[in-house]
This record gives sequence, structure tokens and C-alpha cells, in this order.
Amino acid sequence: MPRESLPLVVDDLSTFAKSLRAQLLKHESSQPPGHQTLLNMLARAAGHRNLQTLQARPPAPRPVAAPQAMTHSDIVRRTLRLFDDQGRLTRLPVKRSLQLMSLWGLWMRFDAKRPYREREVNQILTTWHCFGDYCTLRRDLVTQKLMARTADSSVYTKLPARPNEDAMALMRALRQLGA
Repeated sequence: MPRESLPLVVDDLSTFAKSLRAQLLKHESSQPPGHQTLLNMLARAAGHRNLQTLQARPPAPRPVAAPQAMTHSDIVRRTLRLFDDQGRLTRLPVKRSLQLMSLWGLWMRFDAKRPYREREVNQILTTWHCFGDYCTLRRDLVTQKLMARTADSSVYTKLPARPNEDAMALMRALRQLGA
């Protein structure tokens, strides 16, 4: 079986090393961790839930380059790094504040004047993300009151929401991508 090349990008090597060390110290065995356990530890240290979520990530997406004329807050810059150059969400971040901010980038893809069937919502979300979990995104949009659904979950509508300043900056930057 051929081996698959899997890039592992680490934003902060020191944090990565500390996280990996903590996981190795918690490993409750006199033997070193097995192959799969070690791979999961490496993926978690890099900020993923496990190896499977790391593998689901598309290969080496190019981060969004914010226009030089605009200065963004830290949360907007970190959230923009989650989107590729086509405006698609490349992964679901672990940090909840970044998850919530990234939802605005998906919310803007829906038209407020029309209802959507669940299948249409799934198609739109699939178009605008790369990691294959439209169910979580759809659920989060509803939970955060960015979208509403009927009791039987058959019809979804975009809710009028007031994005804060950071969310507005994120949506402007994503629109500038031409996406």
C-alpha cells in the first residue's frame, strides 16, 4: 500500500512541543505509545481533534492574504487564515470564538429573501467548506440564530442578524477575494 504524504503545519513550534510533551506524560503505560496513538497525539498537538480530522483537511490550502491597506483585529486575522484563496472554510477550528466568527463567512452565502430546503443548505455549505462536515455547520448556524428552521427541519431561512465590527471586517475581506 503506498504511503500518503500528509503535511502538518504548526503555527507555534513551542506550543506544539509543550502540548505533545503533556500528552506523552499523560500516557498511562510503561510502553511508549503505539503508532496510531502517537499519530493522534501529533495531530492534537498541532490543533486538530485527532488524526482523522487532520487527514480530512485539504492539502496545503493557501491562506487568505488580507489587503495591505486594511488592518484587522487579531480574531479577524486568525479567522481569515481558516479560509482558502477561494473563500472556502478549510477546517473547523478548535477554539469556539474562531468557530463562531467563521460562521459569518458562511452566513453571508445565503439569500435572506428565500427559504431553503435542507438539501439546498447542505449543498451551499458543501460548496463553501472543505472538510466534509456540513451537518455541524448547519447546526451551528441555527444554534447561533443566524438561520432558523421549521420544527421538522425541512425549511431553513437566513435570519436578519447584526454582525459586530469584526464579523463585518471578515465578510468584507472574504468578498474582496471575489468569492
